[in-house]
Amino acid sequence: MFFLGLFAALLISWVAIVLGSNAQLGSQAPYYDDNQGTAFPQWMPGAAARGQLVYRDLGCAACHTQRVRRPDFGYDRARGWGERQSVARDYLYQPWPQLGLARVGPDLANLADRKPTAPDGDDLLHMLYAGSEDMPAYRFLFEERRLGSSAQRSDDALKLTGALEPGRGREVVPTARARDLVAYLLSLKAQYDYPEAVPYVAPRAEGAAPAKTPAAPAAGAAAPAKPAAPPTAGGAAPSPAPAGAAAPTPSAAPAQAAAPAGSAAPPVAAPSPTPAGTAAPTPSAAPAQTAAPAGSAAPPVAAPSPTPAGAAAPISGSAPAQAAAPAPAHTGGSQ
Repeated sequence: MFFLGLFAALLISWVAIVLGSNAQLGSQAPYYDDNQGTAFPQWMPGAAARGQLVYRDLGCAACHTQRVRRPDFGYDRARGWGERQSVARDYLYQPWPQLGLARVGPDLANLADRKPTAPDGDDLLHMLYAGSEDMPAYRFLFEERRLGSSAQRSDDALKLTGALEPGRGREVVPTARARDLVAYLLSLKAQYDYPEAVPYVAPRAEGAAPAKTPAAPAAGAAAPAKPAAPPTAGGAAPSPAPAGAAAPTPSAAPAQAAAPAGSAAPPVAAPSPTPAGTAAPTPSAAPAQTAAPAGSAAPPVAAPSPTPAGAAAPISGSAPAQAAAPAPAHTGGSQ
């Protein structure tokens, strides 16, 4: 059962990848342009088709890719590797699309139309023979041969200088495989801007207005009202004064008169007990002020009656004071 399940998993994966992709892209047709009167993409010439076999045989796809990524997936366009992204229709007439495995070297999907300047055939042949820092030399694709005493140099001979220059009476010419490979590289360019190559932009919903930025407050507008201060502990919250009314002036607490020496403080009446369920009165709480009508001045606050002379200030919540015994009167002289 284990091997049967493993075989079923591999079969389902193969069907989904191979047959599914073929069903999705196998029936794709070239795009016909009415203005130009031709279809795109076009077939590769014979030399370019043979050069693709050389490209495949040398394993160039191990270091070079042939796909330009979308603008939001990389910087291929900024590097000059292509003006648009690659799509499946670009590889319609390629028997073996060389998408590539890694980018050790630059992307070659649009090599013949590289910006700012594209290489020509001589540049590519020189690069294949000399190599570079990141690419080996493929000198087996060239032939070095001797010239006769009166022979003329070949038109295909490489113009080499320095250490690469062959000896006197000798020249280096490309083989047929090198010329086919160069023909294939020069055929790599985006031939047409297909509709599916344009980056997708989500359309705006019909009637949807753009988001508005909240407007700044007008100059001279009144500032928002601040929240009222919480009531003080043990006291009633002051009522807000109406608009236009003058704020009441807080009255100063009356000064306590000092009792004369030798006099006793009068008895203080004990406070009446608070009935059950009733909030206890707050000591020394000021009576609530009645709001004055708009446009009128606040009424004067009545000052509390002064304590009689010779009497001590009453103590809130204290027990009644005991009356002091009268001092004995001296009727006679000193004893």
